[in-house]
Amino acid sequence: MYFAALLARTEDGWEASDTELDDVETLSDLADLARESSPEEDTVLVLIEQEDSWFGVVRVDGEEDPRIYVSDAAAAARSAYGELLLTDELLGREPGADDGPDLDSLDLDGTEDGENEEDDDEDTPSADAVPHSPVGDREILDDLGIGEKELRALGADDALGAIAEALGASEVLETVR
Repeated sequence: MYFAALLARTEDGWEASDTELDDVETLSDLADLARESSPEEDTVLVLIEQEDSWFGVVRVDGEEDPRIYVSDAAAAARSAYGELLLTDELLGREPGADDGPDLDSLDLDGTEDGENEEDDDEDTPSADAVPHSPVGDREILDDLGIGEKELRALGADDALGAIAEALGASEVLETVR
């Protein structure tokens, strides 16, 4: 189960709306959805929570590129909604890099069907491993009253409520929860 909501900052305060992410296929689609929720070029936060295992915040300020924070990249990587947020840039990968092995560089020496000749160091993480830690813009909510330290301290089970409370938007978020 997941929960996703849009919080748009307006002259009158925060407005919340729940949203379905089923038709969102890319981060660009998500940013467009956020922009559509605010007729002015106000700040819009997309808050996503997945089964109390991770949460994500996408911030869209007008036509600027979206800013992203994900509480646990490895947990998010196991979710279709998390994969929307985990861009190559966010994970520090070369854009367009293939996650799988380069088939042209594999050494097919006849041992591929059985055990390798040497121990494969299975405990060593690959360069493409997704970290079990937060990734993204840790200062995403600084100007809204939630610093990096507070953001990193939030648990996935109560993060969205704590963020909304700090923004003064807990009542409007609860109306769509």
